[in-house]
Amino acid sequence: MNPLLQVREQGQQIWLDNLSRTLLNEGHLARFIAEDGVAGVTTNPAIFYKAIAGGRYYEDDLAALKRQPIGAEARYEQLVIPDVQRACDLLLPLHHESHGNKGYVSLEVSPDLADDAAGTLEAGLRLKAAVDRPNLLIKVPASAAGLKAIEQLIGAGVSVNVTLMFSLAHVDAVAAAYVRGLERLRAAGGDVSSVMSVASLFLSRVDTLVDKQLEELGGEALALRGKAAVATARLAYQHYRARFHGPDFAALQAAGARPQFMLWASTGTKNPDYSDLLYVEPLIGPETVNTLPDATLDALRDHGRVGNTLEQDVGLAQAAMDGLAALSIDMDAVGEKLQADGLHQFEEAFSKLLELTAD
Repeated sequence: MNPLLQVREQGQQIWLDNLSRTLLNEGHLARFIAEDGVAGVTTNPAIFYKAIAGGRYYEDDLAALKRQPIGAEARYEQLVIPDVQRACDLLLPLHHESHGNKGYVSLEVSPDLADDAAGTLEAGLRLKAAVDRPNLLIKVPASAAGLKAIEQLIGAGVSVNVTLMFSLAHVDAVAAAYVRGLERLRAAGGDVSSVMSVASLFLSRVDTLVDKQLEELGGEALALRGKAAVATARLAYQHYRARFHGPDFAALQAAGARPQFMLWASTGTKNPDYSDLLYVEPLIGPETVNTLPDATLDALRDHGRVGNTLEQDVGLAQAAMDGLAALSIDMDAVGEKLQADGLHQFEEAFSKLLELTAD
């Protein structure tokens, strides 16, 4: 049996971390959905830069947009919003069939708004209206300003993919913002069952940074290489279980609110010494999402080993985190550095993207 379909049987959704007109026009995304059970799509500025810069299907539309008296960002949005709408439409039957639990496509607000809560809220509402699909997720970073915007967007009934999380501190802060947003929505008489949110925890970048610190320490510290990210994810899932399947969420759940699913992001293995499925096989469990780049999707289909693994070895995960702390590796500080780096990388990608659409 296709391992991608076996993952679905374990209660985890596989989303594709890619979108382009090549995937849409040539039927690849439709086949991923029909044959591999792909249940969603995520995008970011780097993905759209690659798509527009290398995709022949954008040339005519971009040339026409450059003849219009509009800005580079408006041209970018007019290029990609139809792609997002088409992906949403492909996934809409799954969205309906799952009563809103599956079938989402993410579109990110401008990375330049990472420190602007009001601007993020305005952009999120505008993009939601422009795409006009029930299965759109507005993607917002887990920055300090982003947390405020997340609460406000959820409170306004907007579904959100929270991105650029790298630590348990980020996980807890984002979940709290989601719950506050649901409380706002309920207090305003809104329908909390209409809102979906996922919390995207980035993994490979955690190991890249922590491994570097471990290698500088040497000796026994080397035994912890390649363990920080999976340990963080497994403990994050325990936090998720306690928060969203415990008494504190019971009233919202009774009103129809959904848990904020954990999403594993940055799941392409960067270290060639590690398994190409390091951030997939150990993290399979119910009410989670794993968003995979094309190469990792192919690897899982080809040789993935599937089981309900996410709650295995939780004690070892905690021991790994304790071991890192004993070595004075501060995982919250790691998370803050990686988030700052990630915001900078997305800003650079967005700047390059706007160069493509500028006059």
